[in-house]
Amino acid sequence: MVGVAHAATGAGVAGGLTSFIPLILIFVVFYFLLIRPQQKQAKQHQLFLSELKKGQKILTKGGIYGTITALNDNVITLEIAKDISIKVSRDAVAGAVDRSGVLEGPKGKK
Repeated sequence: MVGVAHAATGAGVAGGLTSFIPLILIFVVFYFLLIRPQQKQAKQHQLFLSELKKGQKILTKGGIYGTITALNDNVITLEIAKDISIKVSRDAVAGAVDRSGVLEGPKGKK
């Protein structure tokens, strides 16, 4: 009788592990399709923000187009019209724009 009871508990553990396999597969799919690409995009945007330079044309997340006239650690001064400048946070920059005003990618490429 002891052998039968021991065999039943071993099968229960194996059955419990197999019920977690779908959950593990779902997590793996979410990681490779959602989490990893988002982390990669965030890393590229941080690199783009660190490489901003004076004279570059940018678009803010609020929809303001401007040219960088001054840079500090966290503050960017934008000239949005002739002799009109505003200060925005470096994190408020959405991306660079080309001459026609089209938003470029995070590395400055279309």
